[in-house]
Amino acid sequence: MNSLKRGYIYILLTALAFSTMEVVGKTIANQLNPLQLNFLRFLIGGLILLPFGISELRTRKVTLMADDFAFFALTGFLGIVFSMSLFQTAIVYAKASEVAVIVSTNPVFTVPFAYLILKEKLPNNAVLALVLCLVGLGFFLNPFGMRSDLRGIWLAILSAVSFSLYGVISRTRVEKYGSFALNSLTFLVACAMLLVYLSVRDIPTFTGITSRNIMQVAYMGVVVTGLGYLFYFLAMKETSAVTAATVFFIKPALAPILSLIFLREALKVNTVLGIIFVLAGSFILLQGKARAARLTEA
Repeated sequence: MNSLKRGYIYILLTALAFSTMEVVGKTIANQLNPLQLNFLRFLIGGLILLPFGISELRTRKVTLMADDFAFFALTGFLGIVFSMSLFQTAIVYAKASEVAVIVSTNPVFTVPFAYLILKEKLPNNAVLALVLCLVGLGFFLNPFGMRSDLRGIWLAILSAVSFSLYGVISRTRVEKYGSFALNSLTFLVACAMLLVYLSVRDIPTFTGITSRNIMQVAYMGVVVTGLGYLFYFLAMKETSAVTAATVFFIKPALAPILSLIFLREALKVNTVLGIIFVLAGSFILLQGKARAARLTEA
């Protein structure tokens, strides 16, 4: 099997893992505190990625200093403590299908952050992609109708935007550490911060895990966070960052179907319209990035 075929397999495995995240999380949303579940899944995922991260650091001959751990604290707080805590809380209040689609817009929000922080050139049609995604989010908010889960929608939007910022800041040092090292250490440093917060707020860490939810917790940690990110980084290695990003195009289409099958979440008209606009925006952005990548290689 050649490298490209392996890459496509990794992309499909990543998409499947990431698309089931909200569905599985929804089944235990009322059994565990959202911050507790966030702590557990990234602790497990960070430990799974750690051996690969250590190997990258050794290959790059990187010796970690205080400044490096300060950077991991920054990315850990922004991406895991803040963004992913908002995400886990959003699942409690909103439908899994809607949270999944909204969070999948994070690559689109990455574009303006990369332009402002990294001074990257805007991909072709980036503005159009952003507008389409914003229109899609508008349909999720459903301004012309009343809905009880508006809090969850806003939390999901804030999670997507803050995760985009986390991704851009992470890119400033990914070449130094490597993807596995950067993310595994970010996850574990974030878990250390979460552990302190959970202890101060008297929120349980392991208490509450029972035979009713241990399989879901293990799935969220091992499959979604550990193997999901592992497959994603391998997909980037075997193909390219642009090709691997198709994961965030597959998820908005697949996650609502899984939510309908396993959670019986009906898709309302405004939700369907939101998904269509988000998919259109994501597709346009992906096409623009792919075109830019081809021109760079040429």
